[in-house]
Amino acid sequence: MMRTNRKMAATLAAVVLAGAASAGVAQAAPAAGGSVAPSACRPANHTAKITAADNTTGHRHYRVTLTAPRGYEPCRLAGSPTDVRFSNHGEDSGLTAGSYGGQETVVTFGPGRPVHFDIQVPNNGGGAPADEASFTLRAPDGQIPGTSFAEGGLTVAAGTLIGPVQRGA
Repeated sequence: MMRTNRKMAATLAAVVLAGAASAGVAQAAPAAGGSVAPSACRPANHTAKITAADNTTGHRHYRVTLTAPRGYEPCRLAGSPTDVRFSNHGEDSGLTAGSYGGQETVVTFGPGRPVHFDIQVPNNGGGAPADEASFTLRAPDGQIPGTSFAEGGLTVAAGTLIGPVQRGA
């Protein structure tokens, strides 16, 4: 009887470990180095903050900086985020944003490798207040599933454009 219980326990442990290993691989593709750490590009694995940037003639600018804590695998991003929406206290502004700039440059994002993108808003004297932006990041081969969120005060208006992701904070 004791021998049967040990065999069943060993079999159950093997099944559980195999399931956990395959679940880990399915959740995050291994990096070139063979790591199975989750990708920093997934929305739940990074933070984003909106801050005011230097204005230019005719435009207000805001910088969205993305950072990832240790324990996540670096990933590659390219171009401007898509599906950008703005809200204020949870209420959608109804404004969408286009993109500008080169969309082909690839940057590496991950722990110790922050990235940022620009929000360019026409300075036409109007606009709607916002305290959050939601967006979808892009990899060189397409969109990254899920919606990321950035918090911080800004004013948006029709004609708002999003610049491509760039290295650095």
